[in-house]
Amino acid sequence: MMKRFLMTMVAVMTLTMGWGQVVTPQACEQSIVMPKETGRYLWLPIEEKAPEGKVQVIVSGMLQMEQNVRMAREQVEYYVALDLQPYQGKGELRVCVQNVPTGSVCYKKLAQNDDADFALIDEKFRPLYHHTPKRGWMNDPNGMFYKDGVWNLYYQYNPYGSMWGNMHWGHSSSTDLIHWKDEGVALAPDVWGTMFSGSCIVDNGGVVAMYTASRPTPFGGDVQGQCIAFSNDGGKTFSKYEGNPVLTAEDKDFRDPRPFWNEDIKAWNLILAVGQEMRIYSSSDLKEWKHESSFGKEYGNHGGVWECPDLMKIGEKWVLICNINPGGPFGGSATQYFVGQFDGHKFTCESKPEVTKWLDYGKDHYATVSFYNAPDNRRTVLAWMSNWQYANQVPTMQFRSANSIARDLGLFTCGEETYVSVTPSKEMLAMRGAKLKAPTEACEIVIDVKKQAEIVLSNAKGEQVTMTYDGQKQTFSVDRTKSGEVSFSADFPCVTEAPTYGTIKQLRIFIDRCSIEAFDADGKMAMTNLVFPSEPYNNIKVKGGKVTIYEIKY
Repeated sequence: MMKRFLMTMVAVMTLTMGWGQVVTPQACEQSIVMPKETGRYLWLPIEEKAPEGKVQVIVSGMLQMEQNVRMAREQVEYYVALDLQPYQGKGELRVCVQNVPTGSVCYKKLAQNDDADFALIDEKFRPLYHHTPKRGWMNDPNGMFYKDGVWNLYYQYNPYGSMWGNMHWGHSSSTDLIHWKDEGVALAPDVWGTMFSGSCIVDNGGVVAMYTASRPTPFGGDVQGQCIAFSNDGGKTFSKYEGNPVLTAEDKDFRDPRPFWNEDIKAWNLILAVGQEMRIYSSSDLKEWKHESSFGKEYGNHGGVWECPDLMKIGEKWVLICNINPGGPFGGSATQYFVGQFDGHKFTCESKPEVTKWLDYGKDHYATVSFYNAPDNRRTVLAWMSNWQYANQVPTMQFRSANSIARDLGLFTCGEETYVSVTPSKEMLAMRGAKLKAPTEACEIVIDVKKQAEIVLSNAKGEQVTMTYDGQKQTFSVDRTKSGEVSFSADFPCVTEAPTYGTIKQLRIFIDRCSIEAFDADGKMAMTNLVFPSEPYNNIKVKGGKVTIYEIKY
């Protein structure tokens, strides 16, 4: 009861300080526009080096929305949209800016229209067949599920800039895991805070989202509680539960809920990240949760905070996915996992505590989670294709970050250990087009390798990526130190190396403008790395292997 009381007090304080507050004209430093009904979007000019100001939407003197925005002070780098449609026709509508000097260039460069593609930048590093947001910042995929032939992807999203902040849930949908339709914002910040990561489940034809609401407190730090929302239209819109939050704690880093139905116990289970451990709960109704057990002490890597868990059955074993930041094998964020058994109450890892297993050995593979309710009992996952060491600095502008291609998980054994296999999802095969004589900015390269192989991708600028397979040492490595633009972060130029757990017969390498994803065709090795060449790699040299290059029909 005390924890619930503390959370309620925070909500009351929020209501008096934020949503629903009366805002007088005198309290608004700058009324930047008196929007007309004919213009749905107010386009806000952004300059990333500028300090954050606050943009407020006020209807009939009541504050409806407030977000942190880096409004341009000296020059406009790109635009973001403030969607006025939810507020139009409900009273006098004003948009105000706080903490941005009156003489700033943003006040002269505002635009209002109905053009959703207004001032959209054609960026050379935007992937062609990977999911990206049209504008703004994206990090963790979350809430993913499959229903009625549609794959639904939600993601951590800042609609008001290409750097982390203002966490919403963005939403995209696909029928083939390749082509994604932008479905807009699914969950927006409220009195409980911003929308951190979570999951969706499909139940009785409806969709339930469970997410972490996070907000700072007046006393320092933040409060994170688990909330739920309901959708009756396939996940396009949600109604938040009036009894939120449904699960609270006094712990720091208490987040990223992953509920799932467990047929073995005829109840819901929930796995939740708390600091450097995972907690497991059970429930009959998704609202009242019983703590069953905790896992993680002394197991695996503890170089950073544990986040974004998943717990799934593959064959006769259970796999617990644990994303960690920092602590990755080559610095920064990465995805580790544990294999064992789960009885609905406790997860038991079959490996020794000191054993660490990584799902991907690249620098740019994080927040891996699976689609709920995937067909044919598939365990299909996506990852965020970046690293917290430099995610805010990568050389894109109007958008930042992409998701990996979809991957299917399985199991294989090597020696006495069981490992998770990772293979490109079968949908990628359907994207193969004609054979090519040279690499392009978007292609798949298949290499039948011998005991030793070296693959060098390069362009006329002298930029190159070198991949090396050593059958004797059973390792595969990628060197991106000369791959192109690397100066934006000292942590970016690197060589990553993975164990292959036996010999590799065939490599599948996916190139898409700013990324290289390499797989052992049998699933025993995966490596994901970003690259930013000044022009596409159009030359390949291979020693110790036969090359076939396919165009990708994006």
